[in-house]
Amino acid sequence: MVRNGRAKTGGFFRDFRDFALKGNVVDLAVAVIIGGAFGQIVTSFIEDIVTPALLNPAMEAAGVEQIESLTFNGIRYGSFLAAVLNFVVIAFVIFLMVRSIEATRRRLQRQETIVEEAVPEADPAIVAQERLVTSLDRLTQTIETRSL
Repeated sequence: MVRNGRAKTGGFFRDFRDFALKGNVVDLAVAVIIGGAFGQIVTSFIEDIVTPALLNPAMEAAGVEQIESLTFNGIRYGSFLAAVLNFVVIAFVIFLMVRSIEATRRRLQRQETIVEEAVPEADPAIVAQERLVTSLDRLTQTIETRSL
């Protein structure tokens, strides 16, 4: 009875190992980690570059040092504006990445098409002649080998 229980436990862990090591799970884990790191880069880009460069005049006019501290009657609309700005910048960066990837993919497809078109079709008569010469060479070698 104990042996049967161990077999079930071993099967469970084997199934879990197989699941965890599948390519999709590993790819997803890598994507989440890279996405988190990318999110930090975008957040820094927005908070340290975009917000000061674009919004400093408006924030100075409002007498605010950080966009998150903008409030009206207890409503913290500055945090909302920061989140909207963050979303717009992330969407724009992803758009630029996808656009450049698609442009690269199209360029590579054009290059492959050019290479395929550049290779001329072999003339069937020449191919047949080359095969005949190769066959004659092998026949000659076989006859010479048997003659020795």
